[in-house]
Amino acid sequence: MAQDARNSLNKFVAALERHFEAVSAGRGNDDPAVLAAYEHLESAFLDYEEALTDQHSEFLPFGLLEDDEDWN
Repeated sequence: MAQDARNSLNKFVAALERHFEAVSAGRGNDDPAVLAAYEHLESAFLDYEEALTDQHSEFLPFGLLEDDEDWN
């Protein structure tokens, strides 16, 4: 079973802030800190989405893109 939804939400918000800090520091997309923050954010999002669904049968109104080709 997924983590508690509230705990997952807190981790997701923290991951958003971490990602923002890495990006706003003027680092490029290829910077290891930005890449690590992106991966952490993606993982936190998926954990929150799973916890929300498991505990409240609720779904988020958006999802992750599968790959870069979805942007074209």
